[in-house]
Order: sequence, then structure tokens, then C-alpha cells
Amino acid sequence: MQGNLPPEAQEKIEQLQDLQETAQEVAVQKQEAETSLTEAQNALTELENIDEETTMYRQVGELLVETEYDEAEDDLEDKVDTLELRLETLEKQEDRVQEQFEDLQDDLEELLGGAGGMGGPAGPGGPGAGGA
Repeated sequence: MQGNLPPEAQEKIEQLQDLQETAQEVAVQKQEAETSLTEAQNALTELENIDEETTMYRQVGELLVETEYDEAEDDLEDKVDTLELRLETLEKQEDRVQEQFEDLQDDLEELLGGAGGMGGPAGPGGPGAGGA
């Protein structure tokens, strides 16, 4: 198909590009959440090996502030729970974006009559093949 694409096809291509950007952003957020979750889980595991009477500190901005064992444990458990929920949400968002991308790709292939270079089955007897 030479020359300019129909405006509707151009619009679908722009939407595909936008979805690609969204997918990349979600992937970065997911990776960051996974890293934070691993760190929080590791800290919680280490906390189990510490005597409850040990003086502990947590970072608040640039300061280290003394904290109680139970408070540190509660904070880490809350953080793990929050990050697990965030990760679950990001995975659902990732699935939705993938589904939208595939739907748009199908729409674009259909719009171009299956003859575009989008990798669909456009051979004889494929979509758009006349026959009567």
C-alpha cells in the first residue's frame, strides 16, 4: 500500500504508539514496585533475626529517628501489603493495555484490508479475500 494512509488508519497508529508509551511506563512502575517489595520483604525477614530489645532507628528524610521494634515491624508489614496491592494493580493495568493494543492492532489490520505489513494472515483465502 503506497502513499498516505487513510486518516482513520493514521489515528489508529497514533493510538498504538500512545499505548506503547503507556505500556513502557507501566512496566517501569511495576519494576520499581517489585524492587521496593523485595527490599521491604528482606527487611522484614532481617527484623525477625533481631532481638526485640535492640535499639532501632528508621530514616525520616535526612534523619535517623529511634523507633520501637513493634512499630518498625508494623510499618514494614504495611509497606509490604501496600506494595503487593500496587503490584497487583499494575499487573491488571498491564493486561488491559496489552488487550487494548491487540484490539487496536486488529482494527488497523481490518482497516487496511489485511494487506498491511502488520503480520496478519493476508494470503489467498485470508481476510478480505473475495470469493463468490
